[in-house]
Amino acid sequence: MSDPMPVIDDLREESEELDRLVAALPPQRWSLTTPAPGWTVAHQIAHLAWTDRSALLAVTDADGFRTLVEKALAAPDSFVDQGAEEGADLPPGELLARWRDGRTALEKALRAAPPKARFPWYGPPMSAASMATARLMETWAHGQDVADALGVVRPPTDRLRHVVRLGVRTRDFAYGVHGLAPPADPFRVELRAPSGDLWTYGPEDAPQRVTGPALDFCLLVTQRAHRSDLALRTEGPDTDRWLDLAQAFAGPPGDGRPPKGPAS
Repeated sequence: MSDPMPVIDDLREESEELDRLVAALPPQRWSLTTPAPGWTVAHQIAHLAWTDRSALLAVTDADGFRTLVEKALAAPDSFVDQGAEEGADLPPGELLARWRDGRTALEKALRAAPPKARFPWYGPPMSAASMATARLMETWAHGQDVADALGVVRPPTDRLRHVVRLGVRTRDFAYGVHGLAPPADPFRVELRAPSGDLWTYGPEDAPQRVTGPALDFCLLVTQRAHRSDLALRTEGPDTDRWLDLAQAFAGPPGDGRPPKGPAS
């Protein structure tokens, strides 16, 4: 059984880092366009606030969360965007306060959760550690969209280990959402952490492998950068195919990002 406290601690730090990035923005900067089509900085924070509150509902009110899922199933193409739109229409100070309140309440609920508890979600039920990991992944990924909109380069941290682990564990899921059968054999994944450590997953003697920077792997599995712009290397046709499909987030396949192309 995984101890959820370290990832909950890292989720708090990841959220606080993004909070510092947006807290002092003048109102007009909240309207900057991000790489996600149709989404501004305000949409990104509103989406995080909405999903944090959805997660809080899942942890504290399973029946209420099931009602939320029914609404999502009734409008699968617009449900998420609608939540972001509603929050993005708020004044920035009110939106920021809503995000802070929601993520604080979620943190308290996750810390208080029974050790063996599992909570409903839009996919399989989640433990407290898995829920915190998913929230950290989303916070980091949407924070990347905000940073890109603001022209800010965020130094990567070893909190990315949670995103990496989720990206590796969702290999078969990524094949499934494309209607493909996953490979039978495990892959070897070797990634260089921001601290310089080597993070490894899978059998050491696996013939098919992925290597490169952990940051680039995280950008890939959250679909925040095109594969051609990343320094990831593969050995074997199945790993090569995986990097074209990989996604660490729930839901249908995303459109990803276009390649940057040659610098002008």
